[in-house]
Amino acid sequence: MLSILTVPSPFFLLVLAGYVAIRTTLLPLSAINGLNTFVLYFALPCMLFRYGSNTPIEQLLNLPLAAVYLLCSLLLVAIAIVISRGQRLDWNNTALGALVATFPNTGYMGAPLLLTIIGASAAGPVIVTIFIDIVIISSLCVGLSRITPDNDQAFSASIQQSFKGMVSNPMPWAICLGVLASGFDAQLPAIFESTVGLLGNAASPTALFTIGAVLARSAMQSKIDGQAPPIETAIYSIVAIKLLAHPAIIALGFAIANELGAGIDPATIAIVVLLGALPSASNVTLLAERFGADAGRIAKIVLITTTLAFFSFPAFVSVLHPS
Repeated sequence: MLSILTVPSPFFLLVLAGYVAIRTTLLPLSAINGLNTFVLYFALPCMLFRYGSNTPIEQLLNLPLAAVYLLCSLLLVAIAIVISRGQRLDWNNTALGALVATFPNTGYMGAPLLLTIIGASAAGPVIVTIFIDIVIISSLCVGLSRITPDNDQAFSASIQQSFKGMVSNPMPWAICLGVLASGFDAQLPAIFESTVGLLGNAASPTALFTIGAVLARSAMQSKIDGQAPPIETAIYSIVAIKLLAHPAIIALGFAIANELGAGIDPATIAIVVLLGALPSASNVTLLAERFGADAGRIAKIVLITTTLAFFSFPAFVSVLHPS
């Protein structure tokens, strides 16, 4: 029987190792770009392709799952926007706050964590939700962040920019290629299959280590730049939405969908709820820096959700996957 606390612990300790390596200057800040490049363009795409190609096509094209997850995510974005606007944040910080509240760290943390705890059955839901988060939710929130009173074309222009960023992201392409390989029952030549396997196996430890390094850089950069302290209420409300409201809304949404006849397997629902219980995606901090939002606030949200998830995520696992 799996130990609920000890199974996730090594994953969070790898995050801590990356954080300590940067804060102690054991690794220079310049190393983070190399780590990110390796994870984003090599290791994670290979992992996603491998699991996609080995997952039955009906699990990858689960339209009821995709539809309900998308509706839950859109509802969560709306809730985060209402709360942030009530705190008088501008549209830039409101929209990126909604993204960090809605975008779980599925690629860098959730995929390796759930595939270890649950097994290959988690691959289908992981791939479906990653695709929705990257292609739809991220594009929408980046577009909303560009809303300004004096520029009616800002939204459409930012959607185009976000779409270009999505197209250059190798993860959706790896997912699509994995779906095609599964659908046509295609296999790579042995030499390439082995190479993809080695890179995919490297994704988990490298990605988790990189999360810690990115968090350390964000904390250090905030002090160097002398940024103003972020608004605390605008931080902890988003933390609560991410760690509590997100999995709750997903659970409720799928329960309602099944009452209406969606027929989604309870084991699949449990996996998606666990994905919602993950901490915020660390790459939202990079988006905040790129679009001129309060990156210190976003980084703090990511850091707090990652720290608290060490305790909250095992609690969700104990309820939803006790054995």
